[in-house]
Amino acid sequence: MDTQQTINAYQRLENLIKSPVFISIIFAWLSAQFIKTIIRLCQKKIHSVSEFFESLFWSTGGMPSSHTAVVVAVCTTIGFKDGFDTDIFMLACCLTLITIRDALGVRRATGIQAMKINEIGRYLSGKDDIDIASVKEIQGHKPLEVLGGAILGLAIGIVFSLFIRI
Repeated sequence: MDTQQTINAYQRLENLIKSPVFISIIFAWLSAQFIKTIIRLCQKKIHSVSEFFESLFWSTGGMPSSHTAVVVAVCTTIGFKDGFDTDIFMLACCLTLITIRDALGVRRATGIQAMKINEIGRYLSGKDDIDIASVKEIQGHKPLEVLGGAILGLAIGIVFSLFIRI
């Protein structure tokens, strides 16, 4: 790679890091996960340092929805940056709606089904000495959790679009 290509690569990286869309993505995800972790700490649902870090960076379900916060922040920031009448904003809206529908419907239904399957497995395991492995109970979101994520994402998108200039 020659010097000019290296400079161009650094400029592209700098543009990415300074992009309000990119910053809103990172901030929305980390904010939602931080709030979710604080709520879980207050509810005494975190019992170890490893559970704390898992909740902080990776856990699903709970208040607020980090998936919803991210897509709403992206959609909002794109709207302010590129215009609310652009194709890219409309695509962002479409993906936001799909993500929210998934959080409320498919992922939630899958989690409920997994809980029921595990209940049946525990019942059968205790009855006939059958060892049935449990399935992972992936949590979806309740409507209030999705609403919380949407409000958080909207606020972050507005703040990073209108008030923070890097």
